[in-house]
Amino acid sequence: MIADLLASPVVTAELFGDSVAVLYPEEAAAIEHAVDKRRREFTSVRVCARRALARLGRPPVPLVPGTDGAPDWPAGIVGSMTHCDGYRACAVAKSEAVAALGIDAEPHLPLPPGVEEAVTLPEEREHLARLAARFPGTAWDRLLFSAKESVYKTWYPLTGRPLGFEEASVEFEPDGTFTARILVEAPVDGFTGRWLTGGTHLLTAVVHPRPATG
Repeated sequence: MIADLLASPVVTAELFGDSVAVLYPEEAAAIEHAVDKRRREFTSVRVCARRALARLGRPPVPLVPGTDGAPDWPAGIVGSMTHCDGYRACAVAKSEAVAALGIDAEPHLPLPPGVEEAVTLPEEREHLARLAARFPGTAWDRLLFSAKESVYKTWYPLTGRPLGFEEASVEFEPDGTFTARILVEAPVDGFTGRWLTGGTHLLTAVVHPRPATG
């Protein structure tokens, strides 16, 4: 699925389920007290990350969560990981080409009651209602939640500051693209991304290219 959203200079890897792997000591220490589900997610998504890094010609290295929960990538690499029930994925690129990127996977199901109101703006809820009337087979509320997660994962490495759900406004196009306007003062005005849905999962991705120099 993820390869359908992202192409060169980004490389990807995914798993539908879990994979067994030996963690580096630093990684194992990070989940020493985690429950089994968390340990399986943590391990399997790092299998994806090592496969993706290998496709860039990079050796495997420890990928330890930083203070924001995202892994500390090797020098010269930007990346993003995601996992949900039944799916794990990673996307990486060389930082000379891509400034930041974010991916997110979710189950293709409506959000639990009350969550949509907590993560959307009034204008977004009106937008989702129009989309749902035209395309009722898509869980648009969950897709918007996912898009904001991808936006956040792209935003944070660029700015080093949090971004609330109410500080970005997302609008989807039926062609599989979306735009996100940043509603606070920021070094970037917004992001563009891509989305897709399948029978069991949905995915969103944002790639913010490195500005050209000349």
